[in-house]
Amino acid sequence: MDDCLFCSIVAGDVPAEVVHVTERTVAFRDINPQAPTHVLVVPREHHRDAAALAAADPQASAELVTTAAAVAAAEGHAEAYRLVFNTGAGAGQTVFHAHLHVVAGRDLGWPPG
Repeated sequence: MDDCLFCSIVAGDVPAEVVHVTERTVAFRDINPQAPTHVLVVPREHHRDAAALAAADPQASAELVTTAAAVAAAEGHAEAYRLVFNTGAGAGQTVFHAHLHVVAGRDLGWPPG
């Protein structure tokens, strides 16, 4: 999509601090981190949100989680990290390209938010 920020990052048209790439995913640091480690993992293909991605390509959805685990391990947090999908504006999604937040490096209370 021409106006999608994350599609532009995946294409290399918008700079980002990329920390991990696979054939189907790109992981980069969040520009407004909520923890010492806050990385977004996105599919290379555009899907509006996590539900749309899972419906269209369950394998890509699973690869986001696999990539997130690799990112957490590389950041030194293999044993304690949080994964978050925000789906819809009411849940805090601000970029409508499916993405998984990897958050770690501080105590993460429950319930979140």
